[in-house]
Amino acid sequence: MKNPLIRTLVGLRGNPRACVYTEPLWGLSMNLCLPYMSVYMLANGLHDAQIGLVSTAGMLAQVVFGLLGGVITDKLGRRKTTPIFDLTAWSIPCLIWFAASHVDQTTAFWLFVGASVVNGAAPVTQNAWDCLLAEDAEREQIPHVYSLIMVAGNLSALFAPIAAALVAQYSLVPAVRILLLNACVVMTVKLVWLYLWSHETERGLVRLAQTRGKSMVSLLAGYGGVLRIIARSPGTVFALAIAALAGAIGTVNQLFWPVIVTQKLDVPEAALPFFPMVRSLLAILFYFTVIHKVTGTSRFRVPLVAGFGAYLVGQGLVAAIPAGSAFTYTLLGVCLLFDSFGLGMLAMLAEAIVALHVDQAERSRVMAVQRTAIMLAISPLGWISGLLSGIDRSLPFVLTAGLAMFGAGLTLWYYRIRRRSTSLG
Repeated sequence: MKNPLIRTLVGLRGNPRACVYTEPLWGLSMNLCLPYMSVYMLANGLHDAQIGLVSTAGMLAQVVFGLLGGVITDKLGRRKTTPIFDLTAWSIPCLIWFAASHVDQTTAFWLFVGASVVNGAAPVTQNAWDCLLAEDAEREQIPHVYSLIMVAGNLSALFAPIAAALVAQYSLVPAVRILLLNACVVMTVKLVWLYLWSHETERGLVRLAQTRGKSMVSLLAGYGGVLRIIARSPGTVFALAIAALAGAIGTVNQLFWPVIVTQKLDVPEAALPFFPMVRSLLAILFYFTVIHKVTGTSRFRVPLVAGFGAYLVGQGLVAAIPAGSAFTYTLLGVCLLFDSFGLGMLAMLAEAIVALHVDQAERSRVMAVQRTAIMLAISPLGWISGLLSGIDRSLPFVLTAGLAMFGAGLTLWYYRIRRRSTSLG
């Protein structure tokens, strides 16, 4: 087995195996309905600015839950926190999103806001799940493990035609309601299966003992020391910035890519799932042919610049496609080619760089602070992108192209400073 991803997949044991092997269920649940959420909100009477407000409300909730995530993970343990907050952040919002299509427009807006706030608990389960995945993994395995996670999530692409057939058969809103019920059931199965297959990590057992009998307030007060740990590590600060930029670009794409494709470029809604399907299949191809070749090193300058550069081309091109173009589908195909490489590269590297630089003794609280900072940085983007989309549906992608350009420049600057400090040392 020469391919390191396949070798890692076969050789996984313990918690990393449980996390990786159950991850395809994420693709069979949430990844089938999330691409539709923005047009689903449009179909239920919301306009672009309201979609942006819904996103911002969720991000602000993620700021609060993100800060609490490290404390909760240490108090309850990695294994127990993951299913409790998977249920809270994913299964329950699916039912609220389902109910939003049965009410008037005003009530629907507030249900979408409420679901987004409940979904804001996701950083807690993400924090606990990351610790469950990474704490017992061998350090050299971590980049490959995160690549496998991205591949598992993208496997939903194989089932995108089912979603397309549902939309074609029943129209958008009834089809999305079916997908939401499926997501609720499959995510619940996933969280139960992962809990039964996993065990508490060694570091988790230590933190359970250290936090026993301590109040949440006293543990939150300890974040001052965590902030100092982060501030003393340039690599951690850089990892935080990369994750924030990757998250910002991904957030805007998730919200407004379906909007620009259907509302400006007149692509039929039934064809919508085929675009994320193609993007996911291309990403999987890149993981097994190109991306895995750069994951055996901690020097990520060239891969990061390549990822941001690909995103820059893809985002700039989708913003530039004119309405009514005879080459719309061809140009969208080119966009997907660049976006899939940028997405695959940055999604894996953002997670791997954080995991490699985080302080091992304070992993859960450091990662909680990082996610809080990331959400604070990108929370206005939902609202801003909604306003931009209301003016011109291309403008959100002008914004993301600018963020990609900034990310490439930041990467070059960081590694130049790092090389200079190393040579002086």
